[in-house]
Amino acid sequence: MAASSKATVALRAVKKIAIQFCPFESGVKSTREFLVLVGSEKARSTNMNCEVISTVKHDKSEPIVDITFIDGDRLVMKGAKLTSREMLTAFQSRCLAKDPQAKAAAKK
Repeated sequence: MAASSKATVALRAVKKIAIQFCPFESGVKSTREFLVLVGSEKARSTNMNCEVISTVKHDKSEPIVDITFIDGDRLVMKGAKLTSREMLTAFQSRCLAKDPQAKAAAKK
């Protein structure tokens, strides 16, 4: 997997993650890897109220990750043009900015 297996994914600041992709398209690998990371039991345990919704389509659509944060802000990433590491880095930096607990833990 391209993303680090040691990466900690904290969903405390996240309300919903909607991931949609067509599994038969060529640029879908990073989106699927990102889904595995945020859908893992360990990540889900950081916020039991966070919805992780995956929609598998067969319409040659572009893979998209649409994240809605608790404050209503959104982050939309087009997976065909990004690696799973780039997606995870963007996601984690936004989460850190929105979660005061994560900021305190990162400074220690």
